[in-house]
Amino acid sequence: MDAIQISHLKKYYSDIKAVDDISFSVKKGDLFGLLGVNGAGKSTTIHILCTLLKATAGTVKICDYDALKEADAIRNKIGVVFQNNTLDDYLTVKENLLMRGFLYEKDLKTVQKNLYEIAEILNIQNLLSRPFRKLSGGQKRRCEIARALMNTPEILFLDEPSTGLDPQTRKLMWDCLESLRLKRHMTIFLTTHYMGEASMAQQLCIMDAGKIIASGSPSQLKNKYASDTLKIYTDKITPLSRELAALSLASYRLPNGIAIPLSTTKDALHIMPRITTPYDGIEIIQGSMDDAFIQITGKKLED
Repeated sequence: MDAIQISHLKKYYSDIKAVDDISFSVKKGDLFGLLGVNGAGKSTTIHILCTLLKATAGTVKICDYDALKEADAIRNKIGVVFQNNTLDDYLTVKENLLMRGFLYEKDLKTVQKNLYEIAEILNIQNLLSRPFRKLSGGQKRRCEIARALMNTPEILFLDEPSTGLDPQTRKLMWDCLESLRLKRHMTIFLTTHYMGEASMAQQLCIMDAGKIIASGSPSQLKNKYASDTLKIYTDKITPLSRELAALSLASYRLPNGIAIPLSTTKDALHIMPRITTPYDGIEIIQGSMDDAFIQITGKKLED
């Protein structure tokens, strides 16, 4: 079952095509990643899905509701973590979360139960009595996620949630999010330019200049666009290069040897017995998602 369905979505600003005729779907309970460099159109897309922007054309369905005609129904089904913090600096974390909870539920016991359950999962129990303004960047991010969960959403939208966080804090945040996703069977829609985050997704779409230019699981994209490489280290580079050419094997020179692109790592088992040129060592390098992204877009993501 699809939690999100997008068909021929467009968002134009005069002659700028921020989102240019994109279509994709997201399965219920999946972690879905929309990956791209800054300015690719990711944030515009997520703002349309959250009913904060109206599309120029196309259709968007969230939990079977039409984003144009049934925006209020959609807002009850989703939680959103924006790039910037939205909680009140001068209220405590608990006061902030209670206030958000009462927007959706009037019973105090129900709101408190939900608040304490979320606080335990996100490990913010010790932050509840502290003013929001006195928290660190990572602590504020977790509290913002808690805020977005106070209405028990079916879909959680995360717009560049790790911006400005150190790797340890980023890992802690994602450990909490994955626990929540599995426990609640919640769909997570992530926009990011961090490859590590994108690699955790069940499904990815890569966006560039407003268009979806590739999609699939991380392993599918890596297998299709990032080849493995056999590196042969030797000081006899020219003789080895000639031998590989005679064997009809594509290769390119390295400062200390030769590199041979592989379809699969098993190909190295068939190549090495045919090599007669002396060499010092070999190494098999598996293609990465970074390699795939560069191959697809011609650009590099910045960590």
